[in-house]
Amino acid sequence: MKLTILGAGAWGTALASHAAADTRHDVVLWGRDADQLADIAATGTNATYLAGVTLSPRLTCEADFDRAVDHALADAQGLLVVATPVSGLREMTRRLAARRNGPLAMLWLCKGFEADTHALPHQMVREELDALGVAPGEIEYGVLTGPSFAKEVAQGLPCALTVAGSTHALTDLAQAAFHHHAMRIYGSDDLIGVEVGGAVKNVLAIATGASDGLGLGLNARAALVTRGLAEMTRLGLALGGRMETFMGLAGMGDLILTSTGDLSRNRKVGQQLASGKTLEQILHDLGHVAEGVRCAQAVADLAARKGVEMPITRAVCAVLFEGLPAADAVDRLLQRDARDE
Repeated sequence: MKLTILGAGAWGTALASHAAADTRHDVVLWGRDADQLADIAATGTNATYLAGVTLSPRLTCEADFDRAVDHALADAQGLLVVATPVSGLREMTRRLAARRNGPLAMLWLCKGFEADTHALPHQMVREELDALGVAPGEIEYGVLTGPSFAKEVAQGLPCALTVAGSTHALTDLAQAAFHHHAMRIYGSDDLIGVEVGGAVKNVLAIATGASDGLGLGLNARAALVTRGLAEMTRLGLALGGRMETFMGLAGMGDLILTSTGDLSRNRKVGQQLASGKTLEQILHDLGHVAEGVRCAQAVADLAARKGVEMPITRAVCAVLFEGLPAADAVDRLLQRDARDE
């Protein structure tokens, strides 16, 4: 199978290296920075995003966008994987649609809601395809998501992910591409549920990071994760997702990992907010995208629109955007009235 990964950040590079480890696949990695790609090709490592991790020697780097895309399109079973943030998904969808010369299959790895429209990634993609006159089914699409730190994937450590697609054929294609070696891929047709889980867990990880940064203990962390899962589920059901999705890899699994793992960028944001750093300082020092910051307000706005109670999310937004100290946000949560679970 011919695969093209569009985006040479940590996750795109890690997934490309994993796919290339299977001798059945011919994998090309594209990125916007030609110098970075040349360095990856020369050294076998992505020093910027995955320092110290050796990538598959079978991975090919391609700086020319058209040639990279044509690589996957040359195979009737080829797959294009978009590894950009949510903010870049619309542009990439338009570019890929313009290159098609027949059926096209695309996955994306980004998680979150669009800041202005509050749209989920699959809704953004469908809007762009409709605007371009692309008929349903002409381009198959979906999301690959679940509990996975890029560094561990690049190191070949075990993980399990969920793929949710517009068709079963797309799900099967993604499983053929990535279900090998130490990675397991589970299929789903609940695009809404898996994308809501992937978005909301980042916001909740900021809350658990702040709790740990304040030294509130393991009991508090467990409470935040559990009540956070309840918030995620309420919003997901209101938006059309299914309950079982939030009990699986894309919901509970990703929430646990992102809230407790030391490799989590969103958790680090919460920890540093608790130490008194400003959001501007934190994001500058981080050097990577923390999607929870980008989509926290969208999650809160959607919850208000749907009449869904999400007190942890509201507290995170107050800390991020209203200057409320993290300790005061915790006090607000603790002062809430008693209620049934």
